[in-house]
This record gives sequence, structure tokens and C-alpha cells, in this order.
Amino acid sequence: MSFPHDDIVAVGGDLEPATVIDAYRNGVFPWPIEGLPLVWFCPVERAILEFDRLHVSRSLGRARRRARFEMTIDRAFSDVIRACADTPRRAQRGTWITPDIVSCYTRLHEMGIAHSVEAWSSGELVGGIYGVDVDGAFSAESMFHLRPDASKLALVQLIEQLRQGGLDWLDIQVMTPHMERLGAHVVARPVFLRQLAATRKRGLDPFRTRTRLRAGS
Repeated sequence: MSFPHDDIVAVGGDLEPATVIDAYRNGVFPWPIEGLPLVWFCPVERAILEFDRLHVSRSLGRARRRARFEMTIDRAFSDVIRACADTPRRAQRGTWITPDIVSCYTRLHEMGIAHSVEAWSSGELVGGIYGVDVDGAFSAESMFHLRPDASKLALVQLIEQLRQGGLDWLDIQVMTPHMERLGAHVVARPVFLRQLAATRKRGLDPFRTRTRLRAGS
């Protein structure tokens, strides 16, 4: 995936948890690019998903009601991030989820900052999503699926968790056709940064309690 140069706000630095947490507090996230020093992005056009705009298609609604998957939160973070790293992406060579990224976000998970939602079928991990909760604002990082609808349903479960914690939107960083179909849209960088700052001031803790998880939810 390519970005306009204006989306790049810094080059260099490290992936220590304190550095990454401070970046997210300012709307910035790392995106390693092979052959370059560590690159940090804050897109001019930021993709977000406001929950009142979420579009659950009829087919996805049916899949949810059929209770095809068992959903969990934070049961297999390491497996989810590694599966995301291994998933081929259209128009993208290789992966930005490098071993250093995996190590960093695993440490963030151990600190209670990075979280995952998993979809299981007969005990097999078949989909999931992970992201970062900094000061009550959540940024979704990546998702994967091995069965149809598994990652979409993991996202719906994540949204239920965030809603219970008081959030009404999440940062998805970069628009994709898949997320656009689900209702995501883009906002200008200044609008995003104001929304981020306002959310952080609320002092939410969306993972303090967990939603009641249902198979297929």
C-alpha cells in the first residue's frame, strides 16, 4: 500500500512501547517500509468508522444469527497478529507487520493496551482483528479471516465491546473497500485530531469489563 508523502510526519525512532503510545496519543502510527528507516504516518485523509454508520449486510446478519463462530477477546493475541502478518493483501507486496512490529504490539498487549478479538470454529482460530486502546481511543490495526465472514464478525464483536465502554467510533487509519462497505468514511486530519483529543479527555476504559460473548456474535 502506498501513501501520499504528506501522510508521513516523521522518519526514524524506535518501537519501544512508550514511543508508540505517545505516537498514538498524537494520531500517529508506525508503518515500516522495507529499505527505509522507520516511517510514521498521520494521513491527511483519515478513515474512521462511526458506529451509528455501521452497515451490517443481510448476509452478514444471517451469518451472525446462525452462530457459526465462537468469539473471544484477548485469548490469542499473538496468534491473531501473526495471522494478520501472514495474510496476503491486494496491491501490497510483503507485510508491514514485521517481526519488530509483532514484538512491539505483543508487549503492548501484555501492558493491557493492545487487544484482539478472535473467531473460532471447532477450536480452530479462523479470523480476528487487533488494535490499540490508548487513553480510551481505539485504533484498529489489521484483521484476517480463514472462513467467510469471520473477520467481519470479529469486527462487530469489537464494536460491541467498544460501545459498552462508551465509545461511538474507532480509527481505522486507512480506507479499504471492505471497510467502506461497512460504513467507514474519511475525515480531514484536523477533524480527526480534534475528535481524538476529545475522546481521550473522556477517560474511557473500554476493556475494563467484557461484553457477554455469544457464538456467532
